[in-house]
Parts: sequence; structure tokens; C-alpha cells
Amino acid sequence: MSLESGKTLGGLGALFMVIGSFVPFLSLVGIILLLVGLRRLADHYNENGIFQNALYGFIFGIVGIFVGAFVLLSLIFGFTVVTPTPSLADPIAFFTGIIVALIVIFVFYLLTAIFYKKSFDMLSEKTGEKMFGTAGLLLLIGAVLTIIIIGFLLMFIAWILLTVSFFSIKNSATQPSAPEVPPPPPLS
Repeated sequence: MSLESGKTLGGLGALFMVIGSFVPFLSLVGIILLLVGLRRLADHYNENGIFQNALYGFIFGIVGIFVGAFVLLSLIFGFTVVTPTPSLADPIAFFTGIIVALIVIFVFYLLTAIFYKKSFDMLSEKTGEKMFGTAGLLLLIGAVLTIIIIGFLLMFIAWILLTVSFFSIKNSATQPSAPEVPPPPPLS
């Protein structure tokens, strides 16, 4: 897999994540392009952790969305363990459920950011492009600070930095070295 295609796909994926902040459908396209780009870069640098950590982050994000949606839907339709009646009739149970759902989503979102940061740190080390590490750190700090809303702005900035990082990778970046083949033994 070529370095150029990994750069382009990763950069476009990160760009779509930025635009996806305003057009949610593009986030899905962006994350897929980002993962494909990271797979190609992982192959190029012979560092499978670049892709694996990003994939784990993606999986935690998807699981968090489904678990959060399940908790919220169970509140609305009354599938709570505490009361057999719809939670909308009991405001305390309903708001408690919303808080539990938000905490569950927050934990999964934090796990997502941790794994993306690991992936971007590895990519920073392999490419020599330090902005990957900065983007990963901002993404993690943003995930922690989503509690006070400013985290969303930090994550938006992180995706912008990530876009710039992908397009800043030098083509002459560290190429994986081919193993040396020993010369054949002399014939006697």
C-alpha cells in the first residue's frame, strides 16, 4: 500500500470529520476513509498498532452510541428494571436514566478518544509529523471536557489539525527498511 494513498484517504477522512460536525452523514464517510487511510499507513510503516488502536476506538464509539440509545429508548418506552411503567410518568426515574445514559456515552467516548490518541501518537512517531500527537492530545482533552461543552470545540480543532497532519506527511518519510538477505555461502 502506498504512502500517498494513505495520506490522501486519511486527510480526506479527517476533513469529512470536520465537515461532519455540521453535516452528520459526512462523519460516517469520514471515519471510514480515515480507517482505510490508517490501514494503508499501518501497512506502509509495518506498524499494525496504528490501525488496530483506531479500529478499537471506532468500535468503542459505535458500542457507546448503541448502549446510550438503548438506555434512552428504554427510558422512553418503560423498559426500566426499577419500574414496569413508562419512565416518562416518573420524572425522577426519567432524569436519573438520562444521567446514567450520558455517563455511559461519556465513558465510551473517552475510551474512543484514548484509542485514537494511541493511534495518532504511533503515527506521529513513524512519520515524524508531531501534529498527529497534538491532534490526539486535543481529541482526548476535548473528550474529557465535553462535560462542560468546550470539549466539542477542542475536538473540532483536533480534527482540523489531523487533516493538516495527514497532508503534511513527507513523501520521503521513514521508509520501512527491507531485511538484509545474507549472501549465499561459497561453493566448495
